[in-house]
Amino acid sequence: DVLQLLNHEVSSSLVEKTKLEIQEFFKLPIEEKRKFWQQPEDLEGFGQAFVVSEEQKLDWGDMFYMQTHPTYIRKPHLFPKLPIPFRDTLDVYSLEMKKLAMALLEQMGKALKMETGEITKIFDDGLQGMRMNYYPPCPQPEQVIGLSPHSDAVGITILLQLNELEGLQIKKDGNWIPVKPLPDSFIVNIGDIMEIVSNGIYRSIEHRATVNSEKERLSMATFYSPNPDGEVGPARSLIGPGRPALFRREGVADYFKALFTRKLDGKSYIEAMRS
Repeated sequence: DVLQLLNHEVSSSLVEKTKLEIQEFFKLPIEEKRKFWQQPEDLEGFGQAFVVSEEQKLDWGDMFYMQTHPTYIRKPHLFPKLPIPFRDTLDVYSLEMKKLAMALLEQMGKALKMETGEITKIFDDGLQGMRMNYYPPCPQPEQVIGLSPHSDAVGITILLQLNELEGLQIKKDGNWIPVKPLPDSFIVNIGDIMEIVSNGIYRSIEHRATVNSEKERLSMATFYSPNPDGEVGPARSLIGPGRPALFRREGVADYFKALFTRKLDGKSYIEAMRS
């Protein structure tokens, strides 16, 4: 499921400041960007995600990915070395996204009639990552893809579109439907982990990013998942007699380790989690 969140209570001045400073970050000279380049066997920093072979066709875009919460998992050569004021702005923004993610997850738990506090226990002090995406214009946009079709492997994703340029598409009944950006809004996407936690009641949705022939497109996705020391599996209050677990249980660390050895390919990873 995807929803456009308008009454999010996140300061509009903080959102605008974040947008502006992300754009400035991508404009840094290449020698400055090299300081934040991906290290071998590491997805964090500037580069591409889900690259598993040299023959693979890469997405048409640049990305910068970091893990941001809990703070002890921040890589010392990344977040602390970001230019000021961008580092401080992103620190505040990441806390606001953490609060927003937990508020949304708690509402989902209530809608699922989960036991009180169960969803908080699963996601409290959860794993948060941020991926900034830059899709440059392409003279033949129909020949490339900005971000390959996939469902997010996380709990939920909160997407901020930096410029009001269409590019996000969701798959519905076999067709790709564009999501029109709305001013002062976030797009909230339910991920594979929430499909697992809800034991299939909520469904993650396949989506992709397309590119424009004339204009660049920028966005920032904030991902939120259970605590890295926790586990991924159906909520215990949602399984019982006549309600079997549809997915197996796995440690959060093992879940993500297995995920990042695969290339983006629709909903193939969650299908591999079925029990």
